[in-house]
Amino acid sequence: MTTTIEIPGYITGTWDIDPTHSDVSFTVRHLGVSKVRGHFATFSGTIVTAENPLDSSVTATIEPASVDTRNEQRDGHLRSEDFLDVENHKELTFHSTGVRADGEAFKVDGELSLRGVTKTVTLDLELNGFADHPALEGAKVAGFSAATEISRKDFGITGGQAGVMVGDKITILLEIEASLRTDA
Repeated sequence: MTTTIEIPGYITGTWDIDPTHSDVSFTVRHLGVSKVRGHFATFSGTIVTAENPLDSSVTATIEPASVDTRNEQRDGHLRSEDFLDVENHKELTFHSTGVRADGEAFKVDGELSLRGVTKTVTLDLELNGFADHPALEGAKVAGFSAATEISRKDFGITGGQAGVMVGDKITILLEIEASLRTDA
């Protein structure tokens, strides 16, 4: 039995993530008492909204070298072999494997590849809506918020000597605006 979800204002098509109006960020505990926040400045992705929303998909690529926590020394360490190992791993990727309804929200299951390790993750997704772009005639935009939590150790991220000061659980937060592709 196939379930079809009805979403008011839903638009099918292929959408490109707009990095200027989107944010890919994370939080992690530091010393067990506070949270350090950071984001990735360089990323791209495609969302395909299918006729049945549960058949939709997403693919995304993040450049781990673009990590920014507002502290150059920490960012340098995060790029090192202890953490993201950007010298050997130029991309972090996600591709969805399924979408499920979860009340008013959705769950997006997928494969996250980080440091050459691929693990299944589930994103909690909120569909923020679809709209006409007010400055570009005929252009459409869509908004999505998503979050998940991963274990850095599952991806071989030890943190080196600093690893004892950094929590294992990393919360990934996504605020995404995407533009509908046109056939022009």
